[in-house]
Amino acid sequence: MPTPPSADPVRFAYWVPNVSGGLVTSTIEQRTDWGYDYNRELAVLAENNGFDYALSQVRYMASYGAEYQHESTSFSLALLLATERLKVIAAVHPGLWHPGVLAKLGATADHLSNGRFAVNVVSGWFKDEFTALGEPWLEHDERYRRSEEFIRALRAIWTEDHAELAGDFYRVRDFTLKPKPLASPDRPHPEIFQGGNSTAARQMAGRVSDWYFSNGKDFDGVTEQIRDVRASAESAGRTPPRFGLNGFLITRDTEAEARDTLREIVAKADTEAVHGFGSAVKQAGRSTADGKGMWQDSSFEDLVQYNDGFRTGLIGTPEQIAERIVAYKRLGVDLLLLGFLHYHEEVAYFGKNVLPLVRELEAQEPEEREPEDHRAHLSPDLSPKGSS
Repeated sequence: MPTPPSADPVRFAYWVPNVSGGLVTSTIEQRTDWGYDYNRELAVLAENNGFDYALSQVRYMASYGAEYQHESTSFSLALLLATERLKVIAAVHPGLWHPGVLAKLGATADHLSNGRFAVNVVSGWFKDEFTALGEPWLEHDERYRRSEEFIRALRAIWTEDHAELAGDFYRVRDFTLKPKPLASPDRPHPEIFQGGNSTAARQMAGRVSDWYFSNGKDFDGVTEQIRDVRASAESAGRTPPRFGLNGFLITRDTEAEARDTLREIVAKADTEAVHGFGSAVKQAGRSTADGKGMWQDSSFEDLVQYNDGFRTGLIGTPEQIAERIVAYKRLGVDLLLLGFLHYHEEVAYFGKNVLPLVRELEAQEPEEREPEDHRAHLSPDLSPKGSS
């Protein structure tokens, strides 16, 4: 059954293009740049067009269309110092970071940005990043066990004096961090995000995370994931994490124009890079205890946007996209994490043409409503061929 929607307005984040190649593995023109000057301008533009968060992605070495990469925590701090309101989420890998070192960096970034630093704990799918650095590559569910310990240690260090943790992966003994990050009643420490679609990821999110990021999903997929994460949180006796959903947004003045853009992206896909990425991530997902990892049912077309962003169906006119966003909110989605083809132009177009329609539709929603069949609110199917 769908989750009753939050009374808060849906929030928006964008993928920071701090790696080369843009957000689709395609030779189509992408007027997007991985450099700092471009991204500094983008961050200011985004916070002035309704975006609450930016997520700095992380790859440590060249892979699958991402030849060059800026490191996420340093890049995030640079964007924080260039903006006034935008919260920036730095992606980090347990196994390549110690939680105490990240806690120290995060506390400093939080003070320098007046409480706008956040972290996304990535359990990892790219084996070569670990083995090339001489670090062990754990099996899937073990990577999530390590991530859970990482988050428990990070939260303890950020909120407690004399923090202690005796885990299988991390040990913290009588450790006190000063200064700690900025704290308030509704934000006792920097927000902790976590991704993953597998059973292990959903269970971990319910136990320890503040936010759960999903790969692109249709309505049924979102409903299933929210149900599982909430059940895990209930079993752990804690408030469920909020839910973020990945989506690649193509909005044009007509649906035909948007559809044509999607077709061109897929037609010009870098076939070798997409197949290489698909092979790597599907191998990682198959190693789950129940075989239900990320990307397991992703088609070639889905993988052209490497977090299944097309599957969310944000393809069409501003009106169609606004309706679909609010339909996702009805299911319990709190945040849309968006990617774009031409970031500067399309972020501005979103702020001018889509966001006002979303807020109008939200204002028309009853304050309290019984969960309904979400299909009653859908415009014609906007998901690309090959999606679920």
